Amino acid sequence: MCGRFTLASQVSDLRDLINFAPETMPGELPWRFNIAPTQPVLAFRSDMNSLNPVPALFQWGLVPFWAKDITIGPKLINARSETVNEKPSFRAAFKYRRCIIPVDGFYEWRKASDTGKKIPWWIHRPDRKPFALAGLWESWDKDGTGPLETCTILTTHANAFLEMLHERMPVIIEPENIQKWLYTSSADTWPLYSLFNPVPDDFLKAWPVSTRVNSPLVDDPELITPLAEA
Repeated sequence: MCGRFTLASQVSDLRDLINFAPETMPGELPWRFNIAPTQPVLAFRSDMNSLNPVPALFQWGLVPFWAKDITIGPKLINARSETVNEKPSFRAAFKYRRCIIPVDGFYEWRKASDTGKKIPWWIHRPDRKPFALAGLWESWDKDGTGPLETCTILTTHANAFLEMLHERMPVIIEPENIQKWLYTSSADTWPLYSLFNPVPDDFLKAWPVSTRVNSPLVDDPELITPLAEA
């Protein structure tokens, strides 16, 4: 599961992760500490002309091209990688419209043993640098107002470190595999399944944070402060 995430990275750090031209960035992006479903998401998709990924803004929550309306989007914020090639909502996008979604952390909730209250945890790299999540995107235009571009984040089974928080985790694409994820031919997507294994246990660390993150209306740097320091 991945239902909230953060992106508060410098463009230079994003370029260290993804090889893209900085002038293609869609304006000055604000730092975000509580990105929620239905909100705009920065992603990078393939560009067959340059073979360098290009940035785009997608609405989080996939709306398949065949959907009657956009209400399905919030139900499709995640896609299980194990069945992505089988599900009608995802299989066309998996074949033709893959993307990378950069994040520098994501949230997961764990029930406290003493109170039973769900406490959010912020999960991130030890160096706080951004990392790449596997995504899919779609373009929908059934109401005549112009195309709506949306995305979803792929998930896999959790590694041993994250099992304490949730049985699922996002599919993280290592930098050396970004080109493979974006540019593998639609005629043979089986090589992509090797990318769905969870990252090593030491790739990420986590700490509990304030329940203020529960509201998607709250978005400030204090959300990622360790709970003991909040």
